[in-house]
Amino acid sequence: PTGEQKPSCVPRPGHQTSMATTVCGSEGTGSAKPAAPGPAPASFADKSDEQVVQAVQTGELKDHQLEKSLGDYERAVRVRRAVMEQRIGKTLDGLPFEGYNYEQVFGANCEIVVGYVPLPCGLVGPLLLDGESVHIPMATTEGCLVASTNRGAKAITQSGGARSMVLKDGITRAPAIVMPSAMEAAGLKFWVEDPANWETIRGAFNSTTSFGRLESVVCTVAGKNLYMRFTCMSGDAMGMNMVSKGCLKVMDVLQEQFPQMRLVSLSGNVCTDKKAAAINWVEGRGKSVVVEAVIPAAVVEKTLKTSVRGMVDVSMRKNLVGSAMAGAIGGFNAHASNIVTAVFLAAGQDPAQNVESSSCITLVEETGEGDLHVSVTMPSIEVGTVGGGTSLPAQAKCLDVMGVRGASREPGKPGDNAKKLARIVASAVLAGELSLLAALAANDLVRSHMQHNRKPTAAPATAAMANGSR
Repeated sequence: PTGEQKPSCVPRPGHQTSMATTVCGSEGTGSAKPAAPGPAPASFADKSDEQVVQAVQTGELKDHQLEKSLGDYERAVRVRRAVMEQRIGKTLDGLPFEGYNYEQVFGANCEIVVGYVPLPCGLVGPLLLDGESVHIPMATTEGCLVASTNRGAKAITQSGGARSMVLKDGITRAPAIVMPSAMEAAGLKFWVEDPANWETIRGAFNSTTSFGRLESVVCTVAGKNLYMRFTCMSGDAMGMNMVSKGCLKVMDVLQEQFPQMRLVSLSGNVCTDKKAAAINWVEGRGKSVVVEAVIPAAVVEKTLKTSVRGMVDVSMRKNLVGSAMAGAIGGFNAHASNIVTAVFLAAGQDPAQNVESSSCITLVEETGEGDLHVSVTMPSIEVGTVGGGTSLPAQAKCLDVMGVRGASREPGKPGDNAKKLARIVASAVLAGELSLLAALAANDLVRSHMQHNRKPTAAPATAAMANGSR
């Protein structure tokens, strides 16, 4: 599905209530692309860079108007750099800016652009997942992370591969509403959750989207405050703007039924977006995924360089007991966040959603045959294969490498690409967990980093099979 994925701020013409009049993206951001700059005004396009810089400094030309005023995206960035260098009193020479497709970025991915930050990108694999050999791009500056995850992928593939399943799929948004009294808040909750009113709510929501489908609404009352947690199927989009537009339409319908209600915020933090929250851990958000593999004892010893019982012991005392003592929410793992963030950066996902997407419980057991059964369960992986940063050239290529670029073209299977991406992310986490737990069980972590995670003085050494998570 394309065309409506990730609009930025959507105006609501004719809206006469006190509600907010725009829908923005995930916690207030969006990525819709406005119209490209038209013909540049001759008064600035024909001027030298120095003259344009002076115009910005005097206020004759606004900084954010550079792209439209000059009609040249890269020149706009170059001029803005000159303005900023004078403003901050420092050179930006170490930050590259030439040769980037700023036309795609403009109005969609970043503002006040002065360049881009190159990130090293490694490729993990092959990893055998559900009978398919996949390679997984990871963008990171942490030495040993890619090598470590690759060792885990090797162990999984040598063992016959991993199996995965998407358990639940639905992005959420929870508007915050206030009523005159707690009793009226309770009355609104009962009305919304009454099956007799479901078609009214669902019809209003679904009228705003061609691809989204409302799945449920669950209300939470706190005194006069009411939080409606909408869950929406969003196809191959991550879906924050889609669910936000639908929610706002439902608010219009409810306002007619309950004129005394007041929408305080389209996001009331019960969603919950970009914050650690038990509701995501328990109820899920985005894609809920489980992945498992059985690693024969021989592979554990030869490839992971440790023992089955050693890995079981470390996992229990670190991932389970240690995390419980720390009061962790969704943190019952060795370093899921490391892998999730690296894949997100490579694949054009929202890196801030690593907070909830990295929620993971890693379970390791010895089988009756003495082999190692390992699984990761991740209830809130928030990914999309259209919209946002997925259209940028490098990120789109990384999605292409994984076979999930763009919308799913399988008839009758909307959202399959996003689901597959979520399964790939979880399988990469499984690989990373295996390798780090093995390194910890063998007490190899610090030694490996001292040997391999430092700038080489001679020829580069072979990467160690451990990484730097704690």
